[in-house]
Amino acid sequence: MLNKHNIRQLRWGLWVCFTLFITASCSSNNLVKSTHVASTAKPIVGAQQFDTYLPLLTNKRVALVVNQSALIETDIENPHTTAKPNRVHLLDALLQQGVNVRAVMSPEHGFRGNKGAGEKVESAVDSKTGLPIYSLYGKTKKPTAEMLRGIDTLVFDIQDVGVRFYTYLSTLHYVLEAAHEHNIDVIVLDRPNPNGRFVDGPVLESPFSSFVGMHPIPVLHGMTLGELAQMMLGEQWVKVSTRSTSSLTVVPVKHYSRYQMYSLPVAPSPNLPNDEAIRLYPTLCFFEGTDVSVGRGTHYPFQLIGHPSVPLGKAKVPVTANNAAPFPKHNNTLLNAHILINANDTQTAPLIEGLDIAFLVNTYHHFITSNRADDTFFTRPDFFDKLAGTNTFRMMIEEGKTPREIRESWQEKVAIFKQKRKPYLLYPE
Repeated sequence: MLNKHNIRQLRWGLWVCFTLFITASCSSNNLVKSTHVASTAKPIVGAQQFDTYLPLLTNKRVALVVNQSALIETDIENPHTTAKPNRVHLLDALLQQGVNVRAVMSPEHGFRGNKGAGEKVESAVDSKTGLPIYSLYGKTKKPTAEMLRGIDTLVFDIQDVGVRFYTYLSTLHYVLEAAHEHNIDVIVLDRPNPNGRFVDGPVLESPFSSFVGMHPIPVLHGMTLGELAQMMLGEQWVKVSTRSTSSLTVVPVKHYSRYQMYSLPVAPSPNLPNDEAIRLYPTLCFFEGTDVSVGRGTHYPFQLIGHPSVPLGKAKVPVTANNAAPFPKHNNTLLNAHILINANDTQTAPLIEGLDIAFLVNTYHHFITSNRADDTFFTRPDFFDKLAGTNTFRMMIEEGKTPREIRESWQEKVAIFKQKRKPYLLYPE
């Protein structure tokens, strides 16, 4: 005999199957159509192309804007690892090449990439090189005159994940703005976008601009940071004086197509530890504005959804398993979790990818029908709206609109964006 609990679990099981069906039938709208065939050659990131950009650094005083992701494969001996291929940090490689590096600037998560989301990042001195490391996260998000004193060229090399609310894009914005204010040249060493085949999501509206979204682009924009740097300047999203002598140089990735799968050699931030988390991130990050955990503080950050009282899944996951999140949601509480990856087979794709509206909508409905009346799903509605770049997305979910209706609400603006970005693309559509 079925009781209320069993009925709810049955509904949830049916919802999982329904969500996967909807995803398969509707999410094709996320993909940019192309007849371009990706090269079988391995992508060569901008930082690895010394012959292209080292001449631009001759007799220049250089500052790097980097974190732990600024790695290159090289024949230069790395005393810290015996791993093959040999990966060396850009800072070490440039110093070995005799480049006059004067300072390092780091984004959210710090130079070593070991700070949690939103965690304060202090300026410091690199113990290995003695160079000053200036934080561009916290009170100071834009390079100051003091940081830039005596600098001729800024070199930017940070791995992005292709999602508007991932804050490295905002850091790039402020770097370009400061460079133009102080007549400093900028070189962006481009890297692949692991979510590059998707262009989807609401286009940001200016009232919802913040550090987690500064530009009128979709949540999934399908561009690299090098392409976006060109677009930010070309569309005048960055304040530029007509008297500025600053120049932008982008070193593109060789042998790269935005449609090929690209596995990152190092985690771009503490809570995106693997390819699966990066592919789930565009959808799961929206739960940061809700009462649902995305696994921060567990062994599966951005690879599950969970809640202490709502039966989102059968797995029981503690929220005290790692130190990557200093203040995880529902800390020290066991979660009823739905793990979205195959923990025994990391080669298998996660259950969802891109921006899965059906997953968000159905989780919302399951939450409000399964939970106590005094528990709220959108616990941080203002933050959810900042992530979305609009309040329309949240309101349509609350109004009971279907995933298809929600996606249709931004299709016209996404189509306009696709046309607007064309002059700035470095890789075939």
